[in-house]
Amino acid sequence: MGSKYSHLTLDEYRKIERWRQAKVSPCRMAKILGRHRSTIFRELKRNHFQDEQVPDIVGYFAVAAHQECATRRSRKRKLIRHSGLRHLVTDRIKDGWTPEQIAGRMRYEGASHRVCQETIYRYIYSKEGLAQELWWYLPTHRKSRKPRRARKRLPPKFHRDVSILFRPDAVAHR
Repeated sequence: MGSKYSHLTLDEYRKIERWRQAKVSPCRMAKILGRHRSTIFRELKRNHFQDEQVPDIVGYFAVAAHQECATRRSRKRKLIRHSGLRHLVTDRIKDGWTPEQIAGRMRYEGASHRVCQETIYRYIYSKEGLAQELWWYLPTHRKSRKPRRARKRLPPKFHRDVSILFRPDAVAHR
């Protein structure tokens, strides 16, 4: 359960299906699989199968969940699908807007198609965005993006061996 993310495998889908039929709790499933419990809860909620035409077949099915996951992954990204939205975003980036400003303005204007700042950053650093050299228009001019959670902890301002008890007398009696 580190910071690396990996998709569930077909084998894990099948285990979840068997455990769901055996009424094992999602927390217990997560512990056995070595996943976070929210992953299992989200998986069960997202891929719960129910069809009005066949009311007898209801529940979680591994193969259906795996196919649904593959379908979701194969969809094109929003800025690739909507060319008008892509042109709007690229024009504003070239005018000097930051992705935060673009996303905030779309939200403020109530645009029918809008994107969040993370989607814009992903497009800028994707193959298509790098081909247009959109990174150059960002305030930092970074050609590659810093990895997530890569911030370094700042050193402490005071050394850990310096105690307030060892301050000079002139300061102590103010």
